[in-house]
Amino acid sequence: MNVLDMFSLSGKVALVTGGAGLYGRQIVEAIAEAGADTIMASRNVEALKKQAEIFNSQGLNNITVHKLDQSDENSIRQLRSDILDKFGKIDVLINNAVARPMKANVYDPNAFAESMKINATGVYMMSELFAEPMKQQKSGSIINIASIHGMIGLDPTLYEGLGFSSAVPDYFFHKGGMINYTRYFASILGHYNIRVNSISPGGFFNNQPAEFVKRYNDRTMLGRMADEKDLKGIVVFLASDASSYITGANIPVDAGYTAK
Repeated sequence: MNVLDMFSLSGKVALVTGGAGLYGRQIVEAIAEAGADTIMASRNVEALKKQAEIFNSQGLNNITVHKLDQSDENSIRQLRSDILDKFGKIDVLINNAVARPMKANVYDPNAFAESMKINATGVYMMSELFAEPMKQQKSGSIINIASIHGMIGLDPTLYEGLGFSSAVPDYFFHKGGMINYTRYFASILGHYNIRVNSISPGGFFNNQPAEFVKRYNDRTMLGRMADEKDLKGIVVFLASDASSYITGANIPVDAGYTAK
């Protein structure tokens, strides 16, 4: 097989949870550009439809939209049933959806518990339930979108004097758990020829204050924050046959931030 053909997702069916956010847009675009029938799913169907219309206008007509409440097992099962009824299989699951009910580092156990329903239990249910048809077909790739904040602690100096911070405890908790759950699930599913890997993106440029951007850039080896294309290659790689001997891995995509 030609090495470039190994990166093709033609003939594959891929589900991306979320899809209209900063990471989700480029993930969906990359998977669809690589040839997969791509499903975007989240609670905010209207946002997904608007994004899908943009993709369709760019010639990506292999993208469909479905409703998903990741905190609701029945919603997950319904989505799985709909996909299998339409396509007959599921080759790739990308756990990208994330909820942010906690807004600051303040004591709020109710918000923390709400976060866990989607970001921990929800990811667990998605992975377990969509692994079932993958087991039957003896193939599949599950990709968890984690974060460098699942690998390292917060650097408070990035935020000093700027009036904002990303020090939200639930995010660090569930992204760290997601990385180790990736390793666990990979060990369970390996003999079914199902691979499970995680990607840990670094900071994404989203019009933050100039001083924050400068400080962050200085912490990286490449001198910049992530942009709208930086996750596309790694997602297609892990979803495709090009990574057929890779499982249980967590790959930082962070311009060297965590390697310093």
